[in-house]
Amino acid sequence: MIYRLVFENLKHRPVRTVLSAIVIGIQVTMILTLVGLSHGMLQDVADRSRGSGGDIFVRPPDSNLLGNSGTMAEGVVRVVRSVPHVALATGTLVQPLTAFEFITGINLDEFNAISGGFEYLEGGPFKNPDDVLIDDVEARSKHLHAGDTLDIGRKWHVAGVVASGKLSRIFADLKTLQEIYPPAGRISTIYLKADNPANIDAISDALKQKLDTYKVYKMEDLASLYSVNNTPLLPQFTAVVIGIGVVVGSLMVFLSMYTAVLERTREIGILKALGASPGYILGILLRETTLLGIAGTIAGILMTYGTRWLMSRFAPTMTVNIVFEWWPWAGLIGLAGSLIGAAYPGMKAARQDAIEALAYD
Repeated sequence: MIYRLVFENLKHRPVRTVLSAIVIGIQVTMILTLVGLSHGMLQDVADRSRGSGGDIFVRPPDSNLLGNSGTMAEGVVRVVRSVPHVALATGTLVQPLTAFEFITGINLDEFNAISGGFEYLEGGPFKNPDDVLIDDVEARSKHLHAGDTLDIGRKWHVAGVVASGKLSRIFADLKTLQEIYPPAGRISTIYLKADNPANIDAISDALKQKLDTYKVYKMEDLASLYSVNNTPLLPQFTAVVIGIGVVVGSLMVFLSMYTAVLERTREIGILKALGASPGYILGILLRETTLLGIAGTIAGILMTYGTRWLMSRFAPTMTVNIVFEWWPWAGLIGLAGSLIGAAYPGMKAARQDAIEALAYD
């Protein structure tokens, strides 16, 4: 009987029911999109680092894994090449342009030897000092083709468009970039390839001894290195956004349920006159909220696919993943926020006097 009342109450006010579910869904979508964006961006960086073809990479002592700060002398490449079992090594220079965009200077021949070379979709390799290569994601986001001009504080000629997945989105000649951004002769990262995968650990240990103050990372460890928990302030930022989502969702459910209680004052009075207990009344409202929370979670998950499509269309350089393991957590957070929002209206309904409720107009 009680479940029939719950379903009939939701069906009787379809607009309010749909809007309440959508509000909860937006809360769930906001959480899943934020989590998907953080995971997607980190996964994209890790995948493009693997695309360099290197087995190990070396960073300067004053650098961090995710930042582009810190440089070292280009001569360190020679030191790396002198380590036994190092087959190839090349230096790159990363120059930040904006918060999310940077240009990478490479020695094209050396980089091709390590990475296996670019797949050219348009144009070809750079030949002149002002030539750059851009990947297809960058080309799509800025509507560029081979032969166009790329204006990123300095005008560059787009020599070619390459398939994404190899280290960066914008490439320039290393020497040119070193001349533009002093001091000269500096690099950001060294990528090296072992003569045999079995020797990667030995090379890593040798580098850590020879370059004891430098940061030495193995590519096979990228999955654990590029994680949300290893990213400074990202877990805290995620927690704050989730908290805001819970507050907003709770307030919207509160308004919805409070309005529902006022609309059904006489109905509640009739139920109490028939012997319904305060717990029975509260149970009806909480069951309604639970169903709204479930419907909102489903709607939020579906809307996440929509936000991912919008991001891929209007901000293709920002990758959003669908993080399936967060679905239950987002659902629980949305449901908890909904129940918190319904708590006061539910208790108000349970405490209503039957006679006053029946006299309510």
